[in-house]
Amino acid sequence: MDTKVVRRGATTALLVAAVILALTGLVLLSIVSGSSAQFGETYRSIIAINIAGAAILLLLIGGNLVRMFRDYRNRRTGSRLKARLVAAFIALVIVPMAVVYAYAVQFLNQGIDSYFDVQVEQGLGDALELSRAALDVRIRVNKQQTRRIAERLYAVPEDELYGRLSQLRSAAGALDLTVSAGSSRIVASTTAAPLDRLPQLPSDEIMLSIRRDGEFAVLEPEADGTYIVRTAVVLPGWFGRDRAVLQANYSLGNKIGPLTDSVQATESRYSELVYLREPLKNAFILTLSLVVLITLLLAVYGAIFFARRITSPVQNLVAGTRAVARGEFDRPLPAGDDDEIGYLVDSFNDMMNQLGTAREEARSSEAQVENERASLEAILSRLSSGVVAIENNLTIRTANAAASDILQCDFAGREGQSVLSLAADNPVLAQFMEKSGEFIKEGRTDWREQIALQIEGERRVLVAACTPLPGSYRTAPGYVIVFEDVTELLRAQRDAAWGEVARRLAHEIKNPLTPIKLSAERIRHKYLDHVPVDEADALDRSTQTIIRQVEAMRDMVNAFSEYARAPELNLVEIDINRLITNVADLYPSYEGGARLYLDLEDSLPLISADALRMRQVFHNLIRNSIEALEGKPDGKITISTSLQEKKSQTRCKITVRDNGPGFPTEHLDEIFEPYVSTKEKGSGLGLAIVRKLIEEHGGNVIIDNEAEDGATIRIYLPYNKNERDEL
Repeated sequence: MDTKVVRRGATTALLVAAVILALTGLVLLSIVSGSSAQFGETYRSIIAINIAGAAILLLLIGGNLVRMFRDYRNRRTGSRLKARLVAAFIALVIVPMAVVYAYAVQFLNQGIDSYFDVQVEQGLGDALELSRAALDVRIRVNKQQTRRIAERLYAVPEDELYGRLSQLRSAAGALDLTVSAGSSRIVASTTAAPLDRLPQLPSDEIMLSIRRDGEFAVLEPEADGTYIVRTAVVLPGWFGRDRAVLQANYSLGNKIGPLTDSVQATESRYSELVYLREPLKNAFILTLSLVVLITLLLAVYGAIFFARRITSPVQNLVAGTRAVARGEFDRPLPAGDDDEIGYLVDSFNDMMNQLGTAREEARSSEAQVENERASLEAILSRLSSGVVAIENNLTIRTANAAASDILQCDFAGREGQSVLSLAADNPVLAQFMEKSGEFIKEGRTDWREQIALQIEGERRVLVAACTPLPGSYRTAPGYVIVFEDVTELLRAQRDAAWGEVARRLAHEIKNPLTPIKLSAERIRHKYLDHVPVDEADALDRSTQTIIRQVEAMRDMVNAFSEYARAPELNLVEIDINRLITNVADLYPSYEGGARLYLDLEDSLPLISADALRMRQVFHNLIRNSIEALEGKPDGKITISTSLQEKKSQTRCKITVRDNGPGFPTEHLDEIFEPYVSTKEKGSGLGLAIVRKLIEEHGGNVIIDNEAEDGATIRIYLPYNKNERDEL
């Protein structure tokens, strides 16, 4: 069961119990407050009942106040408004109730004091004294009558006594007359009502008074509520040895007795009230105080309850507003009453429904856009061409993986960043933006150009095309630049063209070389011994020159043929350090020549390569360096090997460095092109063949000049066939 439901049920039960106890106590208190006897007997129990009811109300109020204070301290929604409402309600209740209570207490004190007026008390006392005096007079009169009757009965014979008694009773108006011999026997008796009144012997009290005073008189009540005056005197003379006693009873009538009782009862009641005046005041004040306390507690609890009822819709509205701020539109507020707040709640729920519907539509549109964007990204990620979308303010909108690879810049997560700030830390991107930015600055929004970049010392050619992106009425259009690295394509085209040229040159030149050489050798052999000495020397030099030039041209033709022919590689696992050492042993250092140094990293893994072709590569590179260092007394050639990690792949890095003049800066971009040479007698095919062989092995070669003097050639080779295919 929900804890809130249990708490609400317990609170309701306690409230009902408190109200029942309080009302019961107040009703009982109002009932017994009029009787001092009942009030004295039950007031403790009644007070306990009222205190129990008040305690339960205080418990409920205390719990609500503690909860309200905790909410106020924690700044919960609606706590401050609730606190202000409760304070206002309590003030509105306490102030008038305190005024009414003060005036009521004053009125009770004055009213009760006015009831006990001194004149009323004196009048009641005088009336009581008057009634007592009248009764005393009547008793004395009846006692004197009895004494006169006794005197008339003096010396009356016993047999005449009854008749004489009857006469005297009638004359005196007595109820009955009785003559007894002490308290032992009745001598004679007469009565006005023989059936109702029987003669009685004198009691011990009467006999005691007779012996002491000689007479007895007292006022006695009857069973019917009337009073009689009982008198007794001693008769003169003796009847035997007992003293004779005359008893006479006289009636007071039907009015004197009740009036006397009424006066006495009134005076007694008044005296009791006078005695209980202060307790009576306290009782009424206590009753009033309990009524005020119970009423005040109920009013305070009602103030808290109604403050909660009033602030509950406001709390719900605040909670709903916060839920809307968090994007929660599926939590409608509880329906309110049929008033302005209820109308506000209904309007708020309608607004939440509309916002929820709008959000769902927006999510649907966003999902559709996201799907389209994901599809576009999937397409772009599969493209080999680089794609970069740039806003009008040159911030990155999107870029694919190919763009990151080509420009060597990680565009992932860089959306919204300035492309110029990225270019500041990326030289390749800086070159690209410098050249493409020129077209944009010129106002060309739709162009197609070739862009040459220097990437890791190698000239790369990109074909780039730019087109404007559609903009909105608030934003200017951006640009999308599509580019592709066509270096290998151009190189393949040039290689194919140069290969065709080389084949034709080799075919056209190689055919006449052999006859020329044979003819020169035949002329030398036939005429050298038959001509004069001076002419023989000229003939010998001429024919030797022809033969050497023919051999040189044959070597060039062979180089042409080798460049034009696609080499067939015999890939085996080789130790690159041992191969370099073996090649270096063929170039011993000599006086005045270049010195060769090796800096080989130990424990290099074996690589998959064609040993013969790799020997040719290193021969070409070493010969180029030796030729570049010709005439330099301190010439130095250094060959080093090392491991390199790139793109989670391990490659073998081979560096050939010399301290010669280096490569002309203007030829760096085309140094690997066929027939490009910086030497007078060079064919321009050495480095072209080196690059071609390295690329056939799946590697690449980079040429650069040192900061001071000399050239550096870096070769990167994969370790196995799989890595070569990936490269």
